[in-house]
Amino acid sequence: MILKNADDHSSQLGQLEQRLTDRTLNAAQRQWLTDELFRLRMGIQGERDAAFYLNSHFKDSENHVVIHDLRVEVDGDVAQIDHLVFYRAGGIYLFETKNYGGSLLINDHGEFTADYGRVRYGIPSPIEQSRRHERVLHKLLDRLDIGGRTQRQLEMHHLVLVHPKAIIKRPAEKVFSTHNVMKADQFPAWHKKRTDHIGTLEIFSLLANMRSVDTLREWGEKLVRQHRPAPLRPLPEHLFPAAPPAPSSMQPAVPASAPTDSAQLARKLVCAECGARITFAEGKFCWGNERRFGGLQYCREHQARFR
Repeated sequence: MILKNADDHSSQLGQLEQRLTDRTLNAAQRQWLTDELFRLRMGIQGERDAAFYLNSHFKDSENHVVIHDLRVEVDGDVAQIDHLVFYRAGGIYLFETKNYGGSLLINDHGEFTADYGRVRYGIPSPIEQSRRHERVLHKLLDRLDIGGRTQRQLEMHHLVLVHPKAIIKRPAEKVFSTHNVMKADQFPAWHKKRTDHIGTLEIFSLLANMRSVDTLREWGEKLVRQHRPAPLRPLPEHLFPAAPPAPSSMQPAVPASAPTDSAQLARKLVCAECGARITFAEGKFCWGNERRFGGLQYCREHQARFR
C-alpha cells in the first residue's frame, strides 16, 4: 500500500527559473543557475522513476507500506529519505535514488564517482548517507513506539537505485560488496530473489516479529505525520548584484522627504518609510518576503511595523 507520494518541488524549480530570466546576470551566474536547474530536475526525475518501479511492485501488497520523499527532524538532525518501505516481519527498506546520465564507478574502498565521459565527479557515498538517515530514524521510531517484538530496533536494509540506463562499474564482491546498488528496474527481481532464498533460521525470526496489516498501516501513518517538507532554499548571495558603495561625505544622504511612489522605490536600497539608505541584506530580506512588505524595502526599524 502507498501512504505518501513525493512532495511538489515546483516552488524550488520556479525560483531558479525566475532568477534565470534576469538579463543582468553575468555568464558565471547564468551557468550556475543552469547547472543547478539540471541537477534538481535530474534528481526529481530519478525519484519519480524509482517510485514508479516501487509502486508497481508493492501497490497491491498488504505486507508492505510505501512512503516516498520523507523528511524528518529529530533533535536538530534531519533525514531526507527518498523512499521507505515497511514490511510486516519488522523491517524497513531505505532507498537512496541517484540519477546519473553517465556511469557510476565504485572503487575497492567504497568511494563513488559519477563519470560523464570527459568529466568525472567524486560524490558522497549514498550508502553512508542512508546509514546516517538510519541513526536519525531509529531515534524517531523509538519515540513513536515503533519497534519489533524480539528486538526493539527494526532491521534496516540500505539500497541505492540508479537510472536503468546508467552503467555501474563495481569492485569485486569480496573486496567491497555492492549487492545493494542496482538499477531501479532491477529491484523487483532483487526483492523476489531475496525472499525466495530466506533460510530456515531467518524464517523463524521473521515469523516471531510478524505484525498485522493494521499495525503496519498504523506505523506508516505515524511516520507520515512526522514529515516536515523542506523549506524553500534561499538563492546564494553571488546571484544578486552587490550593494552600491555607501555615500561619501561629498554626497548628500537621501532626505526623509524622498519620493514614496511605489514604482520609484521598488527594488531600491532606500527605506520606503523614512527614505534612509539601507543595506543590501535589509533590502534582500524584504524582497524575499514580498507578500509581507508589498514588494518594497524598509530599514530594520520600520520592518518591525509589518510583524
